[in-house]
Amino acid sequence: MSADTKVVLDEKIKVSTKKPKKYKVIFLNDDTTPMEFVISVLMEIFKHSEDTSKNITMEIHTEGAGVVGVYNHEIAEQKAVETTTIARNHGFQLEVRLEEE
Repeated sequence: MSADTKVVLDEKIKVSTKKPKKYKVIFLNDDTTPMEFVISVLMEIFKHSEDTSKNITMEIHTEGAGVVGVYNHEIAEQKAVETTTIARNHGFQLEVRLEEE
């Protein structure tokens, strides 16, 4: 390489980042899952207080569905699977859905 050689770099790197999308975990009302079970799941898996759990459970019962938490996709999915597994193990048909926020 000779001493006269010049290297000019004129690169512009544009970095764009997006916040990960959040997902709502939604419980649907059914006629067989006891309210006490829903309250216990909300307290154990979703870490709601007893009062909040009762309020959410009443919303699910009266409105037909209720948002129980909003999380990154992986966490929302894991909590939904854990809830469904526990419900089925207890013989309940509690349905859990994820919905993009």
